[in-house]
Amino acid sequence: MDLLQLRYFQTVARYEHISRAAEELRIAQPSLSRAIARLETELGSPLFDRQGRRIRLNQVGAVFLRHVDRALSELDDGRRAVHEARDTGLGRVSVASETLLTISGLLGSFRAAYPRADVRLFQSDVDDMERRLRAREVDFCVASQPLTGAHLESIELVREEVLLGVPHGHRLDGRDRVTVRELADEPFVTTRRGWQRVLLDRLFASEGLTPLLSCESDEPGASGDLIGAGLGIGLIPAMSRQVGTRVPLAWVHVDAPDCHRVLTLVWNRDTHLSEAAVKFREFVTSRPFMTHRLPDLRRARPSS
Repeated sequence: MDLLQLRYFQTVARYEHISRAAEELRIAQPSLSRAIARLETELGSPLFDRQGRRIRLNQVGAVFLRHVDRALSELDDGRRAVHEARDTGLGRVSVASETLLTISGLLGSFRAAYPRADVRLFQSDVDDMERRLRAREVDFCVASQPLTGAHLESIELVREEVLLGVPHGHRLDGRDRVTVRELADEPFVTTRRGWQRVLLDRLFASEGLTPLLSCESDEPGASGDLIGAGLGIGLIPAMSRQVGTRVPLAWVHVDAPDCHRVLTLVWNRDTHLSEAAVKFREFVTSRPFMTHRLPDLRRARPSS
């Protein structure tokens, strides 16, 4: 048993697909299959259930994977610690977020304060965040939905109101508040998954309604532009008034309880943190996440 075999097994277990794992590992499929077979022979037990060309991690494989993940993560942490001790910088901090616009300003401020830190940013959905934290591919996630796991710790960064964005000239342009029932026949711009879709479905379900969808995208940050283009209305976090969209919108309060988004910083407490990562956590948690006061809704409209 060697480290290469263990990394091969870890990748195959993640994909449960030999060809996809071989593509990521950049080795031939037959070589990967032989390596897994040798590992199973050495352990004296199959690690996967095979059904034709499909494979599934079995109960024994799942038990072994937990130990492999822990062992390889310790070795990766040791390698990073050696590099940090050798390098003159603060080391690397890697962050995942559902939309990059949410934390671009924060990371810019951190880089300005700590120019020697190596900052890496990834865009991930909730499922990918949990996998990245578990595999120790990232140090932190800025999440708009709860991440589960006994090994995870989190701290709330901000709890912000979610507003209704409407294009100028829309019948709701100029309204201060609106109920969910008043929106029953309005087409919505939303995401396929993520906090925006979860909140929209929850608000409508509380009234016994189903939202009418006109556009479902994979990029939450594009919602403002799609709304401004007249494709529908949509739920937009208050922070977007501060960041701004390329197309001006009118903003309306939604008269419903808990119409808000909570951003949390999440990390794996079993992961070694570089000096840069420690500084980043201190930086994020020691200052307001939204450092600029948001404009009043009545002043958010463009001047005529």
